[in-house]
Amino acid sequence: MNSHDKEAMLKTIPQKGFFGHPKGLSTLFFTEFWERFSYYGMRAILLFYMYYEVSDGGLGIDQTTANSIMAIYGSLVYMSGIIGGWIADRILGTARTVFHGGVLIMVGHIILALPLGAPGLFTSMFFIILGTGLLKPNVGGMVGDLYSMKDPRRDSGFSIYYMGINMGAFIAPYVVGTLGEEVDFHLGFGVAAIGMFVGLVVYVITRKKFLGLAGAHVPNPLSKPEKGRITKIILLVILLIGIIGWAGVSGGWLTVERVIFSISILGIIIPTAYFIFMYRSPKTSNDEKSRLLAYIPLFIAAMVFWAIAEQQSSILATFANERTDLTFMGIELKASWFQSLNPLFIIMFAPLFAGLWTKLGDKQPSVSQKFSFGLIFAGLAFIVMMLPAYLNGGTGALVSPLWLVLCFFLIVMGELLISPVGLSASTKLAPAAFAAQMMSLWNLSNSSAQAINAQVVRFYTPDTEIMYFGVIGGVAIVLGIVLFLFSPKLKKFMRGLN
Repeated sequence: MNSHDKEAMLKTIPQKGFFGHPKGLSTLFFTEFWERFSYYGMRAILLFYMYYEVSDGGLGIDQTTANSIMAIYGSLVYMSGIIGGWIADRILGTARTVFHGGVLIMVGHIILALPLGAPGLFTSMFFIILGTGLLKPNVGGMVGDLYSMKDPRRDSGFSIYYMGINMGAFIAPYVVGTLGEEVDFHLGFGVAAIGMFVGLVVYVITRKKFLGLAGAHVPNPLSKPEKGRITKIILLVILLIGIIGWAGVSGGWLTVERVIFSISILGIIIPTAYFIFMYRSPKTSNDEKSRLLAYIPLFIAAMVFWAIAEQQSSILATFANERTDLTFMGIELKASWFQSLNPLFIIMFAPLFAGLWTKLGDKQPSVSQKFSFGLIFAGLAFIVMMLPAYLNGGTGALVSPLWLVLCFFLIVMGELLISPVGLSASTKLAPAAFAAQMMSLWNLSNSSAQAINAQVVRFYTPDTEIMYFGVIGGVAIVLGIVLFLFSPKLKKFMRGLN
């Protein structure tokens, strides 16, 4: 899209009306609010639904396997963003891709709301993984389309949008989680489906009026020959997957554990291939190659961080349900409510961190130093979780919920040092020819972490609790210290960037 078309597109969008921002921001704010409400509401009770006994409304899946499935599920959600970005760039444009993604997510939640057992669970996962991959990365792209590159409100607009994400995630466990735990899991999933439906209604009703042409453009459409070739490839892949699936299930060798292990391996292979491809490309200059080398330790640090942070919905959720005294100051807590702590702390502290970096200016820590501090915070969060078991002599007695609150708080402190900083670093250190793919690579740091988690969480049991938290927390702290010590060296590899 040339600059004239861009400006023409912007003129079709009301420039004020939502806290001084384009009204289209309200469309995207509430679409993402309800999408996150549905996703985080579902996630707050999904683990419990998997491992609770059938007599208690669950599926009776082995708890260790359920934790691994949760990790692989999260990994595939982030991997699918690559597909969503490609479809938006080559076929539908972001606006239509977002709509189709929302429909797929809603269908996935509806399937979960029906008593279809394990087949329903895995079918719903397929729809939600694909739908989230279509919707989530492209909604963010449409926010950028609302502003010209020189609009001073641009960063503020993204901050408001980010608040919508976390507000939806904050409210969801109290609504969906309470219904799922108190009444019926399927009712909770049904409410998650309603949440996504509301988001779609908001999007459809206000899209043309408020968004104008934002997201309507297909940046790099497929040519006719490409369409035919891509269609054949997709059909061939679907056919091969179908044949392998049928043969595997019939032969008894395609088990859930083997699928999980295969995806765990992919979580390592895909980002490695990305790095090699970009580094060896003739389009990557020597300076850009140096910056890619500096990015590798940051990527590894992010993987280690997310490996801890994403256990909030698996191991820490299990801890909340089975090891925590859910009566606090006369209030009966729900295990799912702890999933609201992360977005709550982000809403509270993200503005403070943003203000701190602005105030420090050139005196603020370097990117690699911020990452090192983030890793140390995450490591301390797991070290904290050793203490209740240690203080109780490993008896397995129920512990105060304040231990989990402190753990979640430390993880969020780490997240605010790594997540927004990592996004910024990815845009700065990206080779010019691979700017968009570098953002996909950044998202893969989370996907890879959860793919690895699928194997790591198998080591957690009440008997190994102290060692589990201690080893993972200790590794994160040591890596954080090493990264801090090598920060000056990494700064040189960044070739003038910080």
